[in-house]
Amino acid sequence: MFNRQISKTRRHSRSKVLEVRVLSPRIAWLGFLKCMGRIAKFACALLAVLGIGWGLWLGIQRAFYKNPDFQLKVIDLNPNSVIQESGLAEIVGIDPPPSLFAIDMAVLVDKLKVMPGIADAHAERHLPGTLVVRIVTRTPRAWISSSNGKLPAERQIGGLLVDHVGFAYLCPPLQFETAKNLPVIQLPTSEKFPVCAGQCLGHPELIHCFRLLDAAMEVDPDSVHWIDSLKQENAWSLLLVTRQGTTSTFGLGDHERQIHRLRLAMDHSNQKGYVINTINLIPKYNIPITLRSEVLAPRTVLARKLSPQESQKNSRTQEPQSSPIRN
Repeated sequence: MFNRQISKTRRHSRSKVLEVRVLSPRIAWLGFLKCMGRIAKFACALLAVLGIGWGLWLGIQRAFYKNPDFQLKVIDLNPNSVIQESGLAEIVGIDPPPSLFAIDMAVLVDKLKVMPGIADAHAERHLPGTLVVRIVTRTPRAWISSSNGKLPAERQIGGLLVDHVGFAYLCPPLQFETAKNLPVIQLPTSEKFPVCAGQCLGHPELIHCFRLLDAAMEVDPDSVHWIDSLKQENAWSLLLVTRQGTTSTFGLGDHERQIHRLRLAMDHSNQKGYVINTINLIPKYNIPITLRSEVLAPRTVLARKLSPQESQKNSRTQEPQSSPIRN
């Protein structure tokens, strides 16, 4: 029993000695050196990869970005009424001329699309040194005027234009010449349908005025030259004012007939030298008109050559009076 206890004590002391040897400074130092060796190998491998990557980057820079053969030399821009090559060059930046590969095409297209009057844009590189840009411009249909007083005056650079889909945008300088004679559509102030640039206008009044403009263009393609302004007067009628100051009342439908009657009355007044002040085109018969005292000079800008059918109809029209007439 005594011997057995002694043997247990000896074994216990030996285990303690073994533990001390394992945790000795020499073993710890060797383990540290081994770990540092692994880290050094990993660092060398990482530096080798970074060196290869840096070399490749320098090679790409010299082969593409800094290669004079790939510098921007030509800007190929389709003819448009919004931006010219000089304006596009200012956006791209050509001092000094950049490499084609240094131009971010997505950023360039985004900058073009936010410009007033541009509906869509596309850009691509044509090696070795040509930047090709294609722009789709908005076609203005009318000027927009509102009673809120926050819009710029119509028919000027920076005034509010609306295209054929109802998108409103500020008139760019290059588009003013083609848009300056377009009619003005007057829209009321509405919190539900705000009038501002950069969005489609949801005014029901705008849709009604567009329909009247469509009918006017169908009957007379030159109607944009004698229509000054349009607006919806109430729930059942529209007002069209000519450039002579004639105020015409239209219904919300049957526009072709009404435009045709207005055109005949205007031609007759130009031939006879009197000025129509107001005319209500909603009735089919006995159209009421009022006259102004001023007298027109012969062959004004509104006069046009009538077709034989219109001349025959016009010859049967009585001289307008201040009271309702029969057409």
